[in-house]
Amino acid sequence: MSERRKTPAAGSAAKPEPPELARLRRRIDALDRRIVALLNERAELGREVGRAKQAAGRRSVRDLEREREVLLRVALANLGPLAQADLLAIYRRLIAATRAVEERDRGER
Repeated sequence: MSERRKTPAAGSAAKPEPPELARLRRRIDALDRRIVALLNERAELGREVGRAKQAAGRRSVRDLEREREVLLRVALANLGPLAQADLLAIYRRLIAATRAVEERDRGER
């Protein structure tokens, strides 16, 4: 694992990072790695859904009803501190990225 670079901000003197700040940032870094793994796992499942839809004869990649259901479930699960609008924006982008994977698999992009 690489160490975080401790470069000072422009115009500031180099100060050592307080241990608590370093500990919290390491936790965030570890969490980011888990989030990336989960996002890719979700994309793989979306890819499998795409194959299943295609095998069932569905021509459309986009399923607006399913997207609404996902967004509703996400909104109901949100206990903060992320604002609802911010979390839904993240999920809209996640859905669009997953749809793009499915489209690429189908050769539509």
